Amino acid sequence: MEQEKKEERKVDPKDNRLQYCGRLEDEDPGAPVFLLPGSFVRMTFTGSSRVKAVLNNHRFYYDSWVGALLDGHQEKYRIEKDDCPVEVTLFENLSPQETHCVTLFKRMDNCHEFTFLGFLLDPGARVLPSPALPERRMLFFGDSVTAGEVSEALDFAGKPDPPHNGEYHNAYYSYALTAARLLHAQAHLVAQGGIALLDHTGYFMDGQIGMESCHDRIRFYQERGERKRWDSARYRPQVIVVAIGQNDAWPRDIMKEDYEGREAAHWRKRYGEWIRLLRDTYPEAWIVLTTTILFHDENWDKSIGQVCAQLADPKVVQFLYSRNGKGTPGHVRAQEAMEMARELSRFLEPLFGEKG
Repeated sequence: MEQEKKEERKVDPKDNRLQYCGRLEDEDPGAPVFLLPGSFVRMTFTGSSRVKAVLNNHRFYYDSWVGALLDGHQEKYRIEKDDCPVEVTLFENLSPQETHCVTLFKRMDNCHEFTFLGFLLDPGARVLPSPALPERRMLFFGDSVTAGEVSEALDFAGKPDPPHNGEYHNAYYSYALTAARLLHAQAHLVAQGGIALLDHTGYFMDGQIGMESCHDRIRFYQERGERKRWDSARYRPQVIVVAIGQNDAWPRDIMKEDYEGREAAHWRKRYGEWIRLLRDTYPEAWIVLTTTILFHDENWDKSIGQVCAQLADPKVVQFLYSRNGKGTPGHVRAQEAMEMARELSRFLEPLFGEKG
């Protein structure tokens, strides 16, 4: 519902003319929580010279930044206060006579979360139905590269990361969302910086939780509430891209040190079990196994290829980039993500034409 407040018109999160995309915690439709990178809410409107968003943010680490698009123009905003509603002016000095489309999106992974409490427009503004989402649907599982971490540090392509506190993170410039745009597809990103496959490896939460414990959840941190399961029936992708197997080299690079050893064999076994679980959950989808161009030992890709062959599933395939594991010692910047996205989209395009 819509109401006027402080000479402004509030557009309630429940308004059915808004368009949502992503794995949201939305049991309370009047206060949906955005947790995962790339998730967004979109509104088409006219008759307003400005548009604001009302948010309630909670920070775990890094500074908290959100992104917004309007008519193709992108801005970012730092959320200065936590655990209280704040009004963020997204765009102003607009032409009220024109129709505009605004998108508020999650730039960062679950280093913070925010509750969306509505948009604010000028009095008398009109909200219009938003265009339908694309029919093509993609699902990405990955780590910081899939989440677009440090992707805006454009001057550091091919170099280690600069000092930062989250200001360079932007899922919009990740290879995942870039590929989705090239393919005219919607995408859900289940991606988290530092995460590995197995619990007690990788960097996320000091290695406590791996993707095996998060892939079917809405939130990763339990301190903000129950880590509820995602209802997979709500979103049925035709293509799933799995990019896990880089943070798994911490605290020890088991594939580099002892490819035939017990720990490496155990990882391959668990990886195969997870892919079978994804197949059971999404029986019609293509599942594409890959990593990224971020430096890592090639034995991780060799292991993934070995598992792929053992699965003997015609719709589970491996994909390698031309600079796979050799492209950069730092995170993937926007221009490098575009390179990846072009290669990946060329590989994925024919898959959407196949009947499941």
